[in-house]
Amino acid sequence: MEAEAVVKDWWLYHGTGEGTERRARLETGSPPPWRDFTGSPDPGYEPPGCEGPAWERTRRRGEGYVPDEQEKDVVNTALHLRRPLLITGKPGVGKSTLAYSIASDLGLGPVLHWPITSRTVLRDGLYLYDAIGRLQEAGLEQLRRPAVPVGPAATAAPPGTLPTPRPGPAAGPEPDPDPAHAPSISRYLRLGPLGTALLPQDRPRVLLVDEIDKSDIDLPGDLLTVFEDGGFTIPELARLAQEDPTVAIGTDDDPHARVRLTQGRVQCHYFPVVVLTSNGERDFPPAFLRRCVRLHLEPPGPEKLALIVRRRLGVDVEAGGEYQELVRDFIDRAGDGDLATDQLLNAIQLRLAGAWSAPGDRDRFLRTVMQHLTGPTA
Repeated sequence: MEAEAVVKDWWLYHGTGEGTERRARLETGSPPPWRDFTGSPDPGYEPPGCEGPAWERTRRRGEGYVPDEQEKDVVNTALHLRRPLLITGKPGVGKSTLAYSIASDLGLGPVLHWPITSRTVLRDGLYLYDAIGRLQEAGLEQLRRPAVPVGPAATAAPPGTLPTPRPGPAAGPEPDPDPAHAPSISRYLRLGPLGTALLPQDRPRVLLVDEIDKSDIDLPGDLLTVFEDGGFTIPELARLAQEDPTVAIGTDDDPHARVRLTQGRVQCHYFPVVVLTSNGERDFPPAFLRRCVRLHLEPPGPEKLALIVRRRLGVDVEAGGEYQELVRDFIDRAGDGDLATDQLLNAIQLRLAGAWSAPGDRDRFLRTVMQHLTGPTA
C-alpha cells in the first residue's frame, strides 16, 4: 500500500536507512541560521536513552502508528526547519500518538508529556519551584539551631570585662552568618517537561504539548519567546548567581537526576521536536501559527484502518470476514458522529477474546464499544 511503500530521500522520519543513521542525519544536519542554537551539554548529565520502562511505553505506542505520505512530508518539514509541529483533527485520530511515532522511529528516547488545561501557565512547563517547602525547611533549621542564651547566665561577664547587653523584648535569635545552614534552593527546583526538552543535549528530545487549545488565551503567545530563543532563565537561580553561579537541579524525567545550570539559564543545543495537538476548540493568533508547521489529520479510511489493526493487534483484516465487517460498521457509525480509532481496536480485541459472541448481542455490542463521541447519540 502507498502508506508503506513511498520513501523519499530527504525524509528523516520513515526515511531510508536504519533509525540510528537517520537520527545522525538529523543531528548533523545544518539548521536554518535563525534556528541554530549554542547551548553546551552538561557532561555530567545523561538523559534517558532507548531503554527502560519509559522508553518501552514510548516504543510500544509509537510503533503501531501508520502515517501516510502527507503526514511524513509535513513531519519531516518540521524536523528540517526545527519548528514546532501543530497537529489538528478530531479526537481519536492519532494526534498524540504521532509524537510517540517520531520518537520511536528515530530513537529519540522517551516522550516528554505536557498536558494542558485551562489553568496551565508557561512556568508549569518550564520549571517547578516548591517555595513553601523551602520556607518550611528553613523554619525547621531555625528550630534545630542552639538557642541564644538569655538571662543572668548570658549577661554574666568575667571580672575586668563589660557585660554583654541583654536582648530587649523584641529581639529574636541572632542570624546565622554561615549560609551552609540555609537549605539549598536546588532541592526545591525541578525542570518541567518543556524545560527538560530545552536542555542542551547530544540529541533532540520529543515534547508532546497535548490539547493546547484548552489553554488560557495567553499561553500560545507566551510560548513564542521560548520557541524563538530556544531557552529561558529561572529567576530564582539568576538572583543567586553571584553567590552560587552553578546549581544542579532535577528534571521532568527524574527529580533525582541533577543537571547543572549556570546563571540560571537553560539554552538548547538542538531545538526539541515539539508536537502540539489541538481538537480545534479555539483559534490561535497569526504570530503563533506563523512559527509552527501545521498538519491536519483526517479520520483514517478502510485501508489505513486495516494497517492499524495489523500493526496493533496482529490481525489481518482482509483474511477474516468478521473483522472486515467490524471495520465497515466502524466507518458507517462514524458517519453519524465522531469515533476514535481505538474504539475499533477495542471491538476487535473483544472478539479475539470471545466476548460478545452471541448473534443477538451484535447491536448492543456495537453501541457499547463504538459509542459516539459527538453528535445526537453521544
